[in-house]
Amino acid sequence: MALTKDGNYLFVANANVNSVSVIDTKKGSVIEVLNAALKANMPYGSTPNSVALSNDEKKLFIANADNNYLAVFDVSEIGRAHSLGFIPTGWYPTVVRTLHHQNALLVVNGKGLASMGNPLGPKPGVRDAKKINKGKNEYIGQLFRGVLSYIPMPDDHTLAQWSKLVYKNTPFMQNKRMNNRQSVVSAIHNGQPSKQIKYIFYVIRENRTYDQVLGDMHEGNGDSTLCLFPDSITPNAHRLAREFVLFDNFYTDAEVSADGHNWSTAAYASDYTEKTWPTYYGGKGGSYDYEGGKEIASPSSGYLWDNVLDHGLTFRSYGEFAWHDKKHPGKFKSNVKRLIPYTPTDYPCFDLSIPDTLRVERFKQDFDSLLAKNAVPNLSIVRLPNDHTAGTKEGMPTVKAMIAENDYALGQFVDFISHSKIWPKSIIFILEDDAQDGSDHVDAHRSVLLAVGPYVKRHFVDHTMYSTSGVIKTMELILGLKPMTQFDLSATPLTAIFSDQPDLTPYRGIRPNVNFHELNTPDLYGAKRCEQFNLNIEDAIPDLEFSEIIWKAVKGADSPMPAPVHSAFVKVQDLD
Repeated sequence: MALTKDGNYLFVANANVNSVSVIDTKKGSVIEVLNAALKANMPYGSTPNSVALSNDEKKLFIANADNNYLAVFDVSEIGRAHSLGFIPTGWYPTVVRTLHHQNALLVVNGKGLASMGNPLGPKPGVRDAKKINKGKNEYIGQLFRGVLSYIPMPDDHTLAQWSKLVYKNTPFMQNKRMNNRQSVVSAIHNGQPSKQIKYIFYVIRENRTYDQVLGDMHEGNGDSTLCLFPDSITPNAHRLAREFVLFDNFYTDAEVSADGHNWSTAAYASDYTEKTWPTYYGGKGGSYDYEGGKEIASPSSGYLWDNVLDHGLTFRSYGEFAWHDKKHPGKFKSNVKRLIPYTPTDYPCFDLSIPDTLRVERFKQDFDSLLAKNAVPNLSIVRLPNDHTAGTKEGMPTVKAMIAENDYALGQFVDFISHSKIWPKSIIFILEDDAQDGSDHVDAHRSVLLAVGPYVKRHFVDHTMYSTSGVIKTMELILGLKPMTQFDLSATPLTAIFSDQPDLTPYRGIRPNVNFHELNTPDLYGAKRCEQFNLNIEDAIPDLEFSEIIWKAVKGADSPMPAPVHSAFVKVQDLD
């Protein structure tokens, strides 16, 4: 907020929308709204979160966090403000202030300047890693070191040049030419749903990188030395990638589950979420507010289910944004009012003590009842979370057992849908909500994406760079929905994977040759530490340490985990 010197007018940044409200403090009412986006009628996603007035109070500077620029307005005449241009900044500008005596601006860029490689990353298993790295620790949560920019106040010519640069740097301002050689799914948001695909099943899992699971597949860009869960442990993920599409260039938009389940269902994480999860994950206070816990954590643009329901389509949520129902033991409910009618009370929420195979059985029962009534929804979101694992916590299934059981559940799910009568008009998307900074030789955000359906190409390798928002955009295009935010608007859709010629061959799941009931013993590496972790909420643990425990559980206690990699070309929220 910024208050004029006489106290008569207050400028308030509306972070969840693209605007700043001008308030007459005497009247107590909004008298003007400034649109800080680059274009009129843009979806939400600019995230204006800080404002500052020039010394003469004739100019207002607005920090647009998710667009990485300042919007500059002439506010010399209240009620008749007009745009002057834009100033490029670093990554996620969170504070803008004017230095009156120097005629300059100070901008705090909350996430620094860019994502980056981390050759001096943590060396798990090496006690003196910080000494070796001269005190540096390039773990992902610590890479977001804010930087302060000093910007001399631009003249009109400089501001015009900088404005052109801002437009040039913005993905949705570019006129992309999509090579769309199929008629199954449109390449743009035109409101026309697919004629071939009527049912989408969207499976959300937890926290794996590409190399951790598919690094052993020679068809893609993998590193087999980093593969913890090869074909023998995850045969269904491997078979699905081979029989349908292998994506080796897919990146999650999120870092952790707090923002991950928002990006995976809304193509956006609110300013509140982005600013509070580092504190919560760093053990410095706060609570897990990010799945319906607090309204302020939710994007004003809504979620995928809002988009579906608002277009008169049908929806069902299996475990997403759901919790244990305290009033009815053994039942589950959402704390999001709009989700409650669409959330089966028998389908479990995130709870690592409940097998994913049980979740799939519960899904089958609900699906069969809907199918009998010809009421299978257009979109079903299905949560299969146990590839998160419980680490080496004593008495819980081992890491291999939980990963294998999750893979088997996934295989059974796809097997079931592919043998149903709606299979000819169905598609299944499977992704991880985030990659939890596991080992990957390209980037720690690179993750596992699978797409399965009759109109999905067979035995195809797609090297296109995709993001979480791109998957959401593809689902929107299939259902004829509009974009929710600037991120799904500008993301690259998965149109290259579709074929006009359907292949109705059903999928047959594989049972991994792993004992699902093998339990952790107290002598395993990290067992005592896992007892201290809060595994009741996804990622409510130090994720780097947990990743190391998983690595050593598979590779052996004496095997040092490679440092995570963060590449310069991956800017988490602007992959296009």
